[in-house]
Amino acid sequence: MPHSPDIAPPRRPSVRFLLAHPAHFLALGFGSGLAPKAPGTVGTAWAWLAFLVLQLWLTPLGMGLLIALSLPVGWWACTVTARHMGVADPGAIVWDEVVAIWIVLWLAMPMGFWGQLAAFALFRFFDAAKPGPVAWADRLFKGFGARGGFGILFDDLVAAFCTLLVIALWRHFWG
Repeated sequence: MPHSPDIAPPRRPSVRFLLAHPAHFLALGFGSGLAPKAPGTVGTAWAWLAFLVLQLWLTPLGMGLLIALSLPVGWWACTVTARHMGVADPGAIVWDEVVAIWIVLWLAMPMGFWGQLAAFALFRFFDAAKPGPVAWADRLFKGFGARGGFGILFDDLVAAFCTLLVIALWRHFWG
């Protein structure tokens, strides 16, 4: 399939690419998506740490507002960055993991380190293995443009929902 003129040929992101556009900086998780191995896991770990730091300054309502703002801004950033990279859903784009784990932590807190680690592991499982509804969500919105940018976020939002469902069931039956 030939590239359209507004879509770059596929490229691996670099620090130069990261800093070339504000959308790249956000979509690549402030650089965490540049990790040479498992950028999604690195981005999720960065987001977990960022959430803990943000909690020092933001109320739960403030965190919720930040997450709400992060969704449309992230949609734009993912759309632009995927187009500039020439890949519909590049692994280096980790803003989808960032927002999704923030949602999980925001809704599941308070919990200690082990609970947070379990939430991290569950989310990574659902995001990487893509069982059932996550695989469906991953296939639903593909391509470049706004539809593809939304698709980058959507499967991670479904993975976050699955994670929260498991946490809720755990708390109901064993908590």
